[in-house]
Amino acid sequence: MKNTNSRRKFLKKSAIITGTGIIAPAYTFGITHSVKNLGEIVGHGDFTYRVDKEWGIQDPAKVPINDCHEMAMDGRGRIFMTTTGADNKNILIYDKSGKVLDSWGKFQGAHGLTLTGEGNEQFLFITDPDTHKVSKTTLDGKVLLTLERPKEVDGYTEDNQFKPTETAIMPNGDIYVADGYGQNFIIQYNAQGEYIRHFGGTGEGDDKFNCCHGITLDTRDTENPTLLITSRASQEFKRFSLDGTHLETISLPGCSICRPVIHGDHLYFAVIVTKTWDSYDGMLAVLDKDNNIVSLPGGSRPQYSNELLTEPMYDGKTFRNPHDVFVDNDENLYVPQWASGKTYPIKLHRV
Repeated sequence: MKNTNSRRKFLKKSAIITGTGIIAPAYTFGITHSVKNLGEIVGHGDFTYRVDKEWGIQDPAKVPINDCHEMAMDGRGRIFMTTTGADNKNILIYDKSGKVLDSWGKFQGAHGLTLTGEGNEQFLFITDPDTHKVSKTTLDGKVLLTLERPKEVDGYTEDNQFKPTETAIMPNGDIYVADGYGQNFIIQYNAQGEYIRHFGGTGEGDDKFNCCHGITLDTRDTENPTLLITSRASQEFKRFSLDGTHLETISLPGCSICRPVIHGDHLYFAVIVTKTWDSYDGMLAVLDKDNNIVSLPGGSRPQYSNELLTEPMYDGKTFRNPHDVFVDNDENLYVPQWASGKTYPIKLHRV
């Protein structure tokens, strides 16, 4: 699998370096936030942002984190974030000012985070590839449903082969699970957790995946909702019908995509890496409805040649392995980062 061995080497190297404190950034212990300390402007065209690296910083003795993965906002404007570490409370709850309101959970490998529902009936879906489970919880952490290895799928013979990274929830409650670190199947369940179907699997064909790390429901075409699914190690994402039929593949050379995020008419995602895992060369991307990149915050101006993206270049300073992007109602961006020296999430203020 492309990039797999280099990623493993990076994980080992990162663990050693982080343990010695060498790559912990200078701003790790800054608690006071001020608009006077906002950084430079990044991005292109109509999508430019002022960087705020201090937004999410807390006292690590009181609010410890490890690798940060994904973020989502509830109906009260609270921002939930997954972070890993067996001794941590793995779900942090921020307000929009960057204050941590609460934390809970013992999800050892807390990774994918999907928020669904309305009003008092909102729920979280949390994927944990380390414990091979998907959990549906209330917003205060009560576990309501657990999905484990799908025994209906012949591609699994052991529980530890199931390493889910993301979910997408349909309006009728159906659940799609992306087994991005496992066998690369997409498994569909009904709202009660009963198996419906599966598709995908590891491979290079149109209907296969090379790390189906992220998945989301795309309803921009209201008459024909579809699934957008990452094939991260192949630097592309793929569009499928809700019954698992491949519709198109969008190639984005140099962009190892975590998960697609829909906001308005645009598609956002974090590019966790462009060339090598140990150079911290990731960025964000904003795409229009035609799947063309219109802005690369943290990267070079997007350029195309013969309708194919020219591999972007990292700006050398903005991010350290961005893993996700959350877009609020004011179109500000919030970015949790993975294997980044235990850095807290960054905010990008829309200009």
